[in-house]
Amino acid sequence: MKQTILKRVGVIALGALIVTSTQAMAQTAANSATTDTHTHTHKDEGPSLVDAAAVQARSLSDWVGDWQSLYPLLQDGTLGAVMDHKAENGEKTAAEYRAYYEVGYKTDVERILIDGSSVTFFRDGQPVQGQYAEDGYEILTYESGNQGVRFIFEKSGGDEAAPRFIQFSDHKIAPTKADHYHLYWGDDRAELLTEVTNWPTYFPAALSGAEIAAEMMAH
Repeated sequence: MKQTILKRVGVIALGALIVTSTQAMAQTAANSATTDTHTHTHKDEGPSLVDAAAVQARSLSDWVGDWQSLYPLLQDGTLGAVMDHKAENGEKTAAEYRAYYEVGYKTDVERILIDGSSVTFFRDGQPVQGQYAEDGYEILTYESGNQGVRFIFEKSGGDEAAPRFIQFSDHKIAPTKADHYHLYWGDDRAELLTEVTNWPTYFPAALSGAEIAAEMMAH
């Protein structure tokens, strides 16, 4: 797979960061080119690299489920405690972290439903649906030296308004069920890979805002 360095495109403006294991920490670079915040790396640890030999193809079944965007939770203050927690352990103020995630989480797609090969995007409750097939993955190298993996799917049918490509980043590099993910989408595969500042993030719809906040602070 070719390596690429990551810009925003999209038919629908779509797409938190929690790391649940050491392996997950190795993959968080898939969403940020220049900051330690989103990648969960620390200055004295050096770049977070991907073992290319360990990367395996993944099917859409890894992301099957009903998912909610974190953006509304950031806007309504539900994630305020998370920003305070980050400020206690990081290099930014809570307000600075909120501004950072305001850009990262921003999306007008509040819900995504994935069932089989079908992906349905909900904007203001209105669905747009597409059928998607595997289109490989890309190992990305960022300006920071960190690396990450995007798993890519191309539209094979469905609504004309559905994006041609969707790209998942969930800090994992082999088949496994996602517990959250960042999603990028648009009609130009290569250009979409250049997006590093906006990474709409989704958690299971069954979780309450308080449960999501608690989970984020636990990591």
